[in-house]
Amino acid sequence: MAKIEITKTELVWPGKYNEDGTLKEVPRVSLPFQVIETVNESRATREATRRGVQQTLFDVWEGKEGETFEEGWKNKLIWGDNLLVMGSLLEKFAGKIDLIYIDPPFATGADFSFTAPIGESGDEVFKEQSVIEEKAYRDTWGRGLESYLQMLFERGLLIRSLLSPQGKLIIHMGDHVSSYVRNVFDEIFSGLYRNTIIVRRGTKNVQAQFEHVDALAIGCDHLLLYVASEEVKLPRLQHELAEHEPGKWDTFWRGTQRPTMRYNLFGIEPQDGQWRWEEKRARRAVRNYEEYLAFSNINNISLDDYYLEKLINEGLDLDFVRLGPNKTVQYYVPPRGYKLISNVWMDLMTRGTETTYATEKHEQLLERIVNWLSVEGSLIADFFCGSGTTLAVAEKLGRRWIGCDLGRWAIHVTRKRLLSIPDCKPFEILNLGKYERQYWQGVTFGNVKDKAGMEQRLYEYLAFILKLYGAQPVAGMAHLHGKKGKAMVHIGAVDAPVTIAEIEAAVDECVRLKQNELHVLGWEWEMGIAAAEGKGGLMHEAARKRGVKLLLLQIPREVMEQQAAEKGDVRFFELAYFEAKITQPKPLTVQVELADFASPNMDETIPDDVRAKITKWSDYIDYWAIDWDFQHDTFMQGWVAYRTRKERRLPLVSDPHTYPRPGTYRILVKVIDIFGNDTSQAFDVEVR
Repeated sequence: MAKIEITKTELVWPGKYNEDGTLKEVPRVSLPFQVIETVNESRATREATRRGVQQTLFDVWEGKEGETFEEGWKNKLIWGDNLLVMGSLLEKFAGKIDLIYIDPPFATGADFSFTAPIGESGDEVFKEQSVIEEKAYRDTWGRGLESYLQMLFERGLLIRSLLSPQGKLIIHMGDHVSSYVRNVFDEIFSGLYRNTIIVRRGTKNVQAQFEHVDALAIGCDHLLLYVASEEVKLPRLQHELAEHEPGKWDTFWRGTQRPTMRYNLFGIEPQDGQWRWEEKRARRAVRNYEEYLAFSNINNISLDDYYLEKLINEGLDLDFVRLGPNKTVQYYVPPRGYKLISNVWMDLMTRGTETTYATEKHEQLLERIVNWLSVEGSLIADFFCGSGTTLAVAEKLGRRWIGCDLGRWAIHVTRKRLLSIPDCKPFEILNLGKYERQYWQGVTFGNVKDKAGMEQRLYEYLAFILKLYGAQPVAGMAHLHGKKGKAMVHIGAVDAPVTIAEIEAAVDECVRLKQNELHVLGWEWEMGIAAAEGKGGLMHEAARKRGVKLLLLQIPREVMEQQAAEKGDVRFFELAYFEAKITQPKPLTVQVELADFASPNMDETIPDDVRAKITKWSDYIDYWAIDWDFQHDTFMQGWVAYRTRKERRLPLVSDPHTYPRPGTYRILVKVIDIFGNDTSQAFDVEVR
């Protein structure tokens, strides 16, 4: 191994450097974003600003909107690995984000597990983190502190590139790792560290039951503050008071040794230390006090009232200096309507209570940070957004925002939280979708362009998925790729939805080969594949009539995570399906009613004692929404209903929707279950 030359003080951990002594490069992959949902914007508004014709299932985000809400800016909630997300944001947002707050997790179960309320009763089921959420930081926990630091180091470099010239970064840390993290970010932001802020946790100290303890209970978190450049100045941080504090006199002498600030005042000239202000300002302050004394002899007014009258009526912020008791030179500290805040924030707490999210932060904490370090219209980002506290506060305070999280549940909780804010501005839900999978396929199986290379890459991809699924490859088939037990297996492409025609062709081949079971594995699905008919989907019913038992299984995102695949932590789940009825109560008007919902995987994820309390199928649904005029592009939320912590009832019939003219419209209904998994189905309706 090459010798590493030490030229500076730094924290080094296994994995930071390559074996040849060079710093391990951070992958900077720029991938297109897919817009998978637009919230709080009408299709008419969207079509008025749209460019070109959409040809794919999801819009590709072009990033051509302006930098203000008036110019068309839409806030962005992104589902995905923040390393790839930040790398892909660089093209449009390098040097443009004014404030970044991150709360990177450092624990296992507590960070991604959650309690999901069920139905109207609100009974809760504990949900362990999914495999992908666990793997998201498996390196962090699986190999200890060093991999956590490497994860933060890589993301910190990208954060530095995203910050604007006046940008600020807040890193929210627990007590156990804050010293290590400070070293990491001191290297990235050399000379740009400003403060460690101490914030009260607000959690209960349970040590009273013990006579002796290993250590004191942790009662605070740490906020590490960095700035983008040496020129960045921080606004004074103050807390507004309900009433002004009265003015007071304080000593005008200071212990700082500045000889140029020593001069004769009231016959006194310091031999060490210094006066607080330069001589010209001090002598003006002496005259101000003499003028006050003359005025007060006639008008009998206190110095506080005199100061405030001059400030309010004449805009004069006057200084006063006097010779006080014991011949001490004093200066006047005027009445204050605020209290200056230091780096110790005991008046706030870190834990929030808006959601059931385990690591939710308190809105008051984020309100202070956002108000202090940004202005209205600033762009704010949180790349570990969790329950969405940063985004909700930014929305309420008129800031633009970008949020990212790897957890499906986090995205769902954040979406509901934002929808609950009155007059929430339009926002988009994005991911890297098929582009991330294409990138993974190229990195994993060879990024080749010639025909032979592409065929080899496809073969290796199919063999890899079959192995994870526990199936064996089969040769000589047109649409069947493998076999698991008695079932044939078809695998969908990385970059395209599995279509109805694709499944029908695979069923045809099963019938021809006299195989009576087919498992179809897909990343994405054509709308309507899992449509309900009785207790089975339409495709299932059609296959059954031909003697083939059909299972539709989701290829999970953790397939792309090396360690998850190596450890066999990949699970393929059956698609959920639902039934909806569409009626026309009057001309040009339709309503949608949810009539049934089934998720084959619920029995595996809900404990028996909780399942016993579920009385109807709708208890499994947490949210549903409708796009009244789906154009085979981004889902445009036209109507939505969801449960909250306070309101557990969920309407199963939508409000009426009236169309401007008769015609055939495609209605897309999206249902999200209590664990954040979504299922969509399209319905073609002739509106009269």
